[in-house]
Amino acid sequence: MKRQIPSQARRALSPAPNSKGADILRQMLVSVSAIVIALLLGMGLISLMKISPVKAFSALIEGAFSSKNALSETLVKLTPLLFTGISYALASRCGLTNLGMEGQMYIGALFSSYVGINVSGLPPILHVLLCIAAGFVGGGLWCLIAGALKVWFGASEIIVTVMLNTVAIYLIEFMVTSGPMLEPPGTVTGQSSPILDSARLATLIPGTRSHWGFILGLICIFLFWLFLWKSKKGYEVRVSGYNLQAAAYSGIDTKKNILLVTFLAGGVAGLAGVSEVLGVQGRLYALFSPGYGFDGIAVALIGMNSPIGIIVGALLFGAFRAGGNRMQMRAQVPDAIVSVIQAFVIIAVVASQMLLEIWNEHRLKKQQESKEA
Repeated sequence: MKRQIPSQARRALSPAPNSKGADILRQMLVSVSAIVIALLLGMGLISLMKISPVKAFSALIEGAFSSKNALSETLVKLTPLLFTGISYALASRCGLTNLGMEGQMYIGALFSSYVGINVSGLPPILHVLLCIAAGFVGGGLWCLIAGALKVWFGASEIIVTVMLNTVAIYLIEFMVTSGPMLEPPGTVTGQSSPILDSARLATLIPGTRSHWGFILGLICIFLFWLFLWKSKKGYEVRVSGYNLQAAAYSGIDTKKNILLVTFLAGGVAGLAGVSEVLGVQGRLYALFSPGYGFDGIAVALIGMNSPIGIIVGALLFGAFRAGGNRMQMRAQVPDAIVSVIQAFVIIAVVASQMLLEIWNEHRLKKQQESKEA
């Protein structure tokens, strides 16, 4: 039986040729304008503290891009954000809300570090690939719990993924403080044994902390685009994202899609933990993430769940994290101001997207009325 795609979803996925480019350009302008407004609000807040906003933001940019080391630190900070941003966007495209990237990141790091510590005798390339695969599977299975509970029992994936975050964080804390991953007695508690050298990600820029996890993130961005926009299954996923009930009525197996997407989204989030363990930390620590999983939500929202947009959002937040310390030292701006500016960006982008949707609905309503007239 030939599947019939819901007409509303079909129109959304296949807009008129003369409007598609205009819609994309309009969305880009709205997001850029929202970011500019948020930065201006941040400058105003800094001015209220009797600090020069020009000096503060100059220090931030200097700390993020002014030298090889500064650029490498920006790459280090944005790499996990690429993975968590893709994870949220992938689930969102299927009509799901994945708020568990932080926990999936921790489980991915756990699986990857276990292979990196206990599997030996492999060539470096094979060992690294095995660690990456283990981290992907670990994160995928952790998120699949939420997908399975939603499919079989109708449980909210929002509540389940949030709860699984806490479980994952405390599980890793147990594993490295009193569990089987704890480094042998006589050393510092709260960490595992070092990852074997054969499992470490190679340095991307010599003499810096940047690593090949960034390249892996770009590969995932490409695969994200390839899957959603160039495959039949990706098309079904996007249709489901517009209306799960209508997609199911038209013949699309939404339950299988939910299980597939939750596994893939969790797996990509797990790769964020892999990049931190294999590329930066060199071992598994308790509380090793400063909140990359939660920042990934903002990255995806800023990027409108699109491949290029996720890269831009990750770069923006990576620059904030990398340049925040320099801004604090040079301009005497409290480090918390960076978090406030990030919040301004999130609020401005979300508000602008809501206004854009209202405007689009109003425009479509006017067009429909003109046709009926």
